[in-house]
Amino acid sequence: MNLVDTHVHINFDTFQSDLEQVAQRWRSAGLKYLIHSCVEPGEFHRTQSLADRYPELFFAVGLHPLDAAQWTADSLALIQSLASSDRRVVAIGETGLDFYKSEDNTSQYAALEGQLQIARALNLPVIIHCRDAAGPLADFFRSFWQREGAVSGVMHCWGGTVTETQWFLDLGFYISFSGTVTFKNADSIRAAAAIVPQDRLLIETDCPFLAPVPMRGKRNEPAFVQHVADTLAKVRGIELEHLAAQTTANAQTLFGLPD
Repeated sequence: MNLVDTHVHINFDTFQSDLEQVAQRWRSAGLKYLIHSCVEPGEFHRTQSLADRYPELFFAVGLHPLDAAQWTADSLALIQSLASSDRRVVAIGETGLDFYKSEDNTSQYAALEGQLQIARALNLPVIIHCRDAAGPLADFFRSFWQREGAVSGVMHCWGGTVTETQWFLDLGFYISFSGTVTFKNADSIRAAAAIVPQDRLLIETDCPFLAPVPMRGKRNEPAFVQHVADTLAKVRGIELEHLAAQTTANAQTLFGLPD
């Protein structure tokens, strides 16, 4: 059984001491590919080194909305140049809007607009972070789609309602679920997971954050994506092997991963 963890941060210090063991566990768990998401362009070269070390690792480059104050006139050219410099870059991001921890809306919108422009120019999908901003974000995408044209991408670590999920499905996005779908009080997330078409569903860990049940309280790691897959299979009433095959195929389609 093959799986793809479509959102990891294995460059974090918490993995420095035992990354080889972490990699052995994700391989034993059947992970075919991992997508490493950058939160700011300064992570790019470290992520490249990790991809040199682990050939199953592909990655994105972008600027997280909580770091959007770093966005300058030079940021667009820098991210586009970095993304063009390595064939293993399969997405732009993570970008998006986060109104839970930041009120710097102007910088977030500017950074998001710029990264959507890069994605269009390079024909790459975007990895979208959204927290307490589903309505404004959907409105922004609708406006951008009208002005510039649609961009493909994924709503990562999704925690929205059924209604919000449908907004982003209508915009053409894939929807990716993390360990939060396994949490005891996550009925609304599980309801959203039930309506996503099978060809738009993805899975992730967002490690080292949000370890799924039954690993709650531990450092999250890519091997734990199997618990996300297992919960989603039960929510959707299908066999785990079928969900694994479909989400793997979806990841390969969205990110252009080798077959």
